[in-house]
Amino acid sequence: MSTDLQRLDIWIDFEQGSAFACPSCGTAGCKGYDTQEMEWRHLNFFQHEAYLHARTPRVECAQCGVKRVTVPWARAGSGFTLLFEAIVMALVKVMPVQATARLVGEHETLIWRIIHHYVESAQAASDHSAVSRVGVGETAARRGHDYVSLFVDLDERRVLLATPGKDATTVEAFAQDLTVHGGKPEAVKEVSMDRSPRSSAA
Repeated sequence: MSTDLQRLDIWIDFEQGSAFACPSCGTAGCKGYDTQEMEWRHLNFFQHEAYLHARTPRVECAQCGVKRVTVPWARAGSGFTLLFEAIVMALVKVMPVQATARLVGEHETLIWRIIHHYVESAQAASDHSAVSRVGVGETAARRGHDYVSLFVDLDERRVLLATPGKDATTVEAFAQDLTVHGGKPEAVKEVSMDRSPRSSAA
């Protein structure tokens, strides 16, 4: 621990000769190929920023070739632990991203990367097969410019799609997205729309 830098560093290691599961296919007993020390930002320890360090091996799998193993405390490709990312996602629900970045002491760009990952993952796994009542609205990302159209499931009270623009192409984008996620445009029986006359006419 460095009290001057207000930083806590924790090193994690594995026993020599350990075997690992292949991160791609799950085959157990793969021998380590080589290692690389990696670092992840963790939750603060009191006023100290905390970081985990670990030698992460690559393993040689007979089916998948050489792959780097995943660690249980972080997702692949992230420089943050899962707990740190969970805190970030909880904060951005109730405050602006810029304020969240200041609070956790990270650059706003890195916070947006975390948000995009989880939003895109949730969107990809979303099931829209039961959607039958849809609300449609529009909002300006900037005052007077860059409109975004929102399509909402009125029964489940969830956003189905947020897409740039406010013309007829946004409805086409929604119909395509609905189909991709198991829904059917013809199954939508009720639409509540709050859009400008120009948007509706388009």
